[in-house]
Amino acid sequence: MPATAEGCVSKPYSGPIIDAHHHLWDLGLGRHPWLATTAGERGGLGELGPLRRNYLPEDYLRDASRHNVVATVHVEAGWAGDDCVGETRWLETLDKSRGVAARYVVHVPLANCQAPALVEAQTAFDRVVGVRDILSWDPDPARRFAARDGIMNDPAWRAGLALLAGHRLIFDLMVFPRQLAGAARLAAAYPNQLFILNHCGSPIDRDADGMRAWREALRLLSERDNVAIKISDLVAYDHDWTLDSLKPVVMHCIDCFGTQRAMFGSDFPVAGLHASFDAVYDSFKAIAGELSADEQTALFFGNARRIYRLDDMSSAGLLPA
Repeated sequence: MPATAEGCVSKPYSGPIIDAHHHLWDLGLGRHPWLATTAGERGGLGELGPLRRNYLPEDYLRDASRHNVVATVHVEAGWAGDDCVGETRWLETLDKSRGVAARYVVHVPLANCQAPALVEAQTAFDRVVGVRDILSWDPDPARRFAARDGIMNDPAWRAGLALLAGHRLIFDLMVFPRQLAGAARLAAAYPNQLFILNHCGSPIDRDADGMRAWREALRLLSERDNVAIKISDLVAYDHDWTLDSLKPVVMHCIDCFGTQRAMFGSDFPVAGLHASFDAVYDSFKAIAGELSADEQTALFFGNARRIYRLDDMSSAGLLPA
């Protein structure tokens, strides 16, 4: 059993979990173009065929059944861009009795001239706590998510971003390592905006040079105290993963951001392309077992509860205090 930094013996976490990042979809609605059979690869994730099935609260609960998940944060799932509020309306129809999709990070195309109206429309829903407008771009079309490079420097997009802080909305930041330095400049330019880096900064280049560049850029971004990190989908770009290959990534994220600015998320069902839900959370628990009990609680539960504003669920007795 691992020893903590204080010399006390710890054990794998068994307390309540808030999954800070996952997705749901009903493909029968025809609103997820990236999952169409003709869409091709996206984001360097590999073959997307296994994702082309409905993934609803009951599917999530089945996958998470071995773990004490008490609430989750739903992150926009690539719903058709001309109807971003439609996804939020759909989420509102789903069963919330077991905490799945208790909070939403929604999509708003921030460079769109309609962004102010869309932000207003999204914030009409009480469960909306954040916005994601994916920025991940790579010269290789099979690896990119965003339609164009340099979005975070676009004045129109920045005008949309500037709307969020006034509504207490987090910005979920999804970029590749090559964009992390630009993200650090963005965070510096908007010090009143809270940013949450998704998926550890997406370390997609796994050779020694690529991982060194990711480590250095992540350290730079972590110097901005208005940025936190989600340790999620470690297997997206480490398809032949082992616990030994995941651990340095997790520990570098924690070393950079500390245990008060980091949280765990499953990224299911996307992470299911390369690992089971049990494998994802068993890995988190094994790696975090070196930390103190308080640090583990922060990573698995407390930070997500605070950052994604789930405290009202605690006060209502729906989550542990």
